[in-house]
Amino acid sequence: MPTKTAGAGTSELPAVITTVLFGDPSKPGLYTIELKVAPNTVIQAHTHRDTRTAMVISGLWYFAYGPKNEEIGLKVLPPGSFYTEPGGQPHFARTGSEGAVLAITGYGPSDTVYVK
Repeated sequence: MPTKTAGAGTSELPAVITTVLFGDPSKPGLYTIELKVAPNTVIQAHTHRDTRTAMVISGLWYFAYGPKNEEIGLKVLPPGSFYTEPGGQPHFARTGSEGAVLAITGYGPSDTVYVK
């Protein structure tokens, strides 16, 4: 049964609801999480130790790689878009006025380390 948590591999922002759909991101093994990201949310640059794949389920997801969340370089990913978050590579994201829902799969254990 899916559980809602702000655990390993999440931004831990109040504007992001994370539901674990499969596995446990804090433990070794395959996992899938769903992120429901509120409108006008900014997720600062961060990394994860594991490589992850993601698909945009609904809304528009503004995503880019790099050490600082800047509008320049953001790509608009509509529903159905697929992208990767390579382990150790800084990336960041934003939502617009409608928010977004994503499904992310990785092989744990995962973590989130913000770029300073």
